Amino acid sequence: MIALGVTDVPRAIRFWTGALDYRLHPEGFGGWTNVLVPRDGVGTPIALQTSVEPPPEHPRIHLDLHVADLAEQRAEAERLVSLGAARVDWDSYPDDPDFVVLADPDGNRFCIVDLGHVPR
Repeated sequence: MIALGVTDVPRAIRFWTGALDYRLHPEGFGGWTNVLVPRDGVGTPIALQTSVEPPPEHPRIHLDLHVADLAEQRAEAERLVSLGAARVDWDSYPDDPDFVVLADPDGNRFCIVDLGHVPR
């Protein structure tokens, strides 16, 4: 289970269910009321926890979403932005990154990682 702090639970439910193809568990799970679970039953549940603290600019723990190649990475970034994500002006990219950084509507950072990236 991953617990994700959000300020607007209904908005987070809409974003993350669309982003990950998850669904809201009808009875909650593990003591949590708002738990998102994979539609196919395979994957890690995400509990949405109301938080008043802003997310850190450089989180030590974050979600990585994996894609097969650069074209899929670009398409996925566009899809997620259309759902409410924002591009992040990340100041810590390496010279040849295999990832892009986005933020969910609450500002939680996450990455889209190109698993087919071949370093230059």
